[in-house]
Amino acid sequence: MSGGGARVTIVHACLRDGEGGSPTAVMEEAPLSEDERRRVPVLTGTSHAVFVSAYDGPDGPDGPVASLRFFTAEGELPACGHGTIAALAFLAERAGSAEHRTTLRTPGGDLPGRAVGEEGHVTASFDTGSVDLREPTAAECDLVLPALGVTPDILAPGARVAAVGRPRLLIPLATRPALAALDPDLDRLRAACDRLGLLGCYVYSVPERSGRAAARMFAPSIGVPEDVANANSTACLAAHLADQGFAGITVDMGDSLGSPSTITAAPRGAVVRLGGAARIAGVLRLP
Repeated sequence: MSGGGARVTIVHACLRDGEGGSPTAVMEEAPLSEDERRRVPVLTGTSHAVFVSAYDGPDGPDGPVASLRFFTAEGELPACGHGTIAALAFLAERAGSAEHRTTLRTPGGDLPGRAVGEEGHVTASFDTGSVDLREPTAAECDLVLPALGVTPDILAPGARVAAVGRPRLLIPLATRPALAALDPDLDRLRAACDRLGLLGCYVYSVPERSGRAAARMFAPSIGVPEDVANANSTACLAAHLADQGFAGITVDMGDSLGSPSTITAAPRGAVVRLGGAARIAGVLRLP
């Protein structure tokens, strides 16, 4: 690997009460090929890798500019919410300040980001781009729901196809226990998502009045059978639920994988503000 010996920072993004979170590889931009970038999450045992490039030019509207690129083992993504939170924690540690603001330059556009140092972690937030929502077709549901193992007795109304970056299917279930018991056929789900051009499926429990919910994200088409935390899909859900009177939501993920994670999301006009806690877990060297 041409980046052999390069430093990779492992950030646990979207912690819950200081624990768990999604391990994410964060690396300074380096002259790596596309295949080498795809290998970074494999070599580090993470689902995603983020490549960060700080600009030496003038600041953006929300502070110094940092360019982000996101990869899984399957290839590049136009956006990654928990990867963005991990990058903000990385940039805040490098800046060494109690509060760090930055303009995040992503394939999907420039985003304002902020990280505030707390005891043992940082609290990071950023504004997504706009979320596109539509009702799924009967054909989409007929392909995806059986692959997920979702039956009519546990399905709640309100499924949506949502996109901030790539489209994914939001599927509501009536209860948290039904969500926890879900055991999808991942090969069948990948085939369905590939056929429909979907990133994956974000299955969530109907939220409490407080806006608290649980979710699981299945994305075998991008090499992630189940995601510990998926912030952009949570942003999509917040945009969808805004019409039902929810000013913000708090979503628990990762319990089925033994790594509890929590993400907050609140609509702000045409965008959604995503938030989560993150901590630097350590530094690795690429072989």
